Order: sequence, then C-alpha cells, then structure tokens
Amino acid sequence: MGLRGPGAQVKATPSNGCGAGVTTAGGNEGAGTGAGAGAGAGAGAGTGPATGAGARREEGIGGLWEGRPTGAGLGSRAGCGPCRYSAAMSANPVLVHALRGGITESFHRGALAIVDADGGVMTALGDIDRPIFGRSAVKVLQALPLVASGAAEAFGLTDEELALACASPGGEPEPAATAASMLAKAGLDASVLECGAHWPYNEAATRALAREGAEPTALHNNCSGKHAGFVCFGCFRARAEGRAPRDFLRGYVTPDHAVMREVTAAVQAATGWDLATTARGTDGCSIPTHAIPLRHLAHAFARVATGQGLSPEHARAARRLRQAVARAPHRVAGTGRFDSRVMAQLGERVFCKVGAEGVYCAALPERGLGVSIKMDDGNNA
Repeated sequence: MGLRGPGAQVKATPSNGCGAGVTTAGGNEGAGTGAGAGAGAGAGAGTGPATGAGARREEGIGGLWEGRPTGAGLGSRAGCGPCRYSAAMSANPVLVHALRGGITESFHRGALAIVDADGGVMTALGDIDRPIFGRSAVKVLQALPLVASGAAEAFGLTDEELALACASPGGEPEPAATAASMLAKAGLDASVLECGAHWPYNEAATRALAREGAEPTALHNNCSGKHAGFVCFGCFRARAEGRAPRDFLRGYVTPDHAVMREVTAAVQAATGWDLATTARGTDGCSIPTHAIPLRHLAHAFARVATGQGLSPEHARAARRLRQAVARAPHRVAGTGRFDSRVMAQLGERVFCKVGAEGVYCAALPERGLGVSIKMDDGNNA
C-alpha cells in the first residue's frame, strides 16, 4: 500500500489462519504472502438484516445497500439522495492500521474473502455477501471474450497487448502506444474508443504532455487497453457478420450492445451472480459496472486461477491472459505501482488487480484460490 508521507507506516491486520499481514514503511508498498495477502483498498456501505426476500435498497450515485438479499429480487434504486450507512458497516473488522510515531494514526475497516474453485470459503473477514462494484479489479474477466472468441489470435495480439487489456496503466507513453497498436491491428484508430480522455495519472507523463503543449487523448485513459480489447473483439464479430466495424462498434459501451452483452455474460458466468437483477452503475470509463458480493468475486478469481468451473473456451482464455500478464507485468499498472511490482516478482504464481474505491482481487493458481477485498472507506492507498 502506498504510504501517506515521511514516517508513516501501514500495518495490514493478519487474516484468520490463511495468510499474513505486513508492515511497510518509508513510502513503499507491501503485500502479504500466502493466500491471505494483506492489502488495503476500499469503500462502501454496510448491511442490515433483510426484511423480506431480496429486501435491499440502493440510495445515491454509487450508493449502498441496506439489507441482505435472500432471493433474486434486488428491490428498488432510489434516485440520487444522500448515502446512508447502516450500523453493520462498523462491524467489518479493521484490516489496516496507519502508524506514525509509534501510535495508530488512522485505521481502515473492510471485508475480505478467500475462496477455492469449488466455492468453498477458506477465509471470511467482515461481510462478504454485500454486493459491491468490482470496478477495474475485474478487467481480466471482461477480457475473456477477446481471447475466447478467437479475436486475439486473429489479430495477432502480443503478450503486452493482452496484458494491457487487463490493465489500468497511468497514461505513460508505452501503454498508450500499445493500445494504439491493438487498434491498428484491427484496422482502426483511437477515434473509435468510447472511454473518454483524461490526463495521465502518472505525473511524469502528465508533465511531459504539458511541456509539449499536447492534450490527452483516449489513449491516455487508464482503461484504454481494456477498451482497445473491446474494439478488437467487436471488430472480429463485425467482420464475421459481414458488417462495417465502425458502424457495428458505435455505442459499444452501452449495456445492450452486442459487445457489452458478451462481456457481461462472461463476468456473470465467472462469478455465478445474476447480473440482470443486481445493481448496475456506470464505471468511470463509461461501461456498465455491476454489484457483486466479495464471495462471488473471490470465486471468480479462483476459477481464473484454475479454469475449474469455466467453459473450456473461457478456461483457455483465462490461462492465456495470466500467461501474458506474467510475461508483461509492467503493462498492468505501470512504473513503480503495486500490481506490476508483485507480478514481476512472482510471475504466474499470482494475478492481482486493484479497482477504484478500495477493491482488490487476486488469483493464486498454485493454491487454487481467489481473493477479494473491499475497504469500507474507499481507500486505495
């Protein structure tokens, strides 16, 4: 976890019997070893007792649930009112202590699930059944159709390009060029991307653009690789159906587009959670994001780790994406960032990915386990 300044320490509270917490200092990022890697990420809201089948309510943009589902029904979404936190949120355990001068300066509560490929829960800390938005932590699930369809092979996508399809880089020149290369192989360019543009998160990349008097493009978006993967998949589909790729791709970020339906189906198949009835929001890059419990997210990553429970095509795709990321870990997060550093050290022993608002997911192939974490305060430091 990134630290907040000189002299700060972050201590991850050990999980119960499966993995260890780690204390780090001096501005470094630390990761636990074993199945229960202590990692800080976070945000969300608590849960309260259900009052009927599927009794829960979402309030506000990116709101929160009250009540725990007991059936497929999800209740209603209640506009954009102020968020209210239920009392059960405070019941989630403290996972991280930030230390300074020998005392706890602040602490962060959250929930964590470690699940095997059969769906067995190995470790559960806090409420692992409250649906949360996986955000960018689930990019590897969203990339499954790119490989399973044959599009990646047809366009000759490299390890670096496939890794970028699962990535959230900081807008440095190299990943931007890699995204452009993916589009070029499909005969297209950045004008088809519907993720929007923002300044690079990497400070050096932002300063370099500013010095040149240049403006950021969609290629600098931290989701440009994922979207380039969507475009390659959509282009492959369009050509198979004898349609013009640009026309076919228009609006590919919308829930009812053929590309997004296939992506959503892949996420649903991996997680085993009904995405048609769960809460749906809009992610920062314009695609739909669905609320899924940590239990199901961890199960999905155990399936990515092993292939067990996935269709043969998705199992092969998951293995190929893990291999690509292990060979090009620098593409997943970028210079000095946690995900890239961990995977550079451990190779195919781990696939890990951070998501906005304090979400973290990992696949541990050697152990056949998946890990998911959500911090209550949304802290990704």
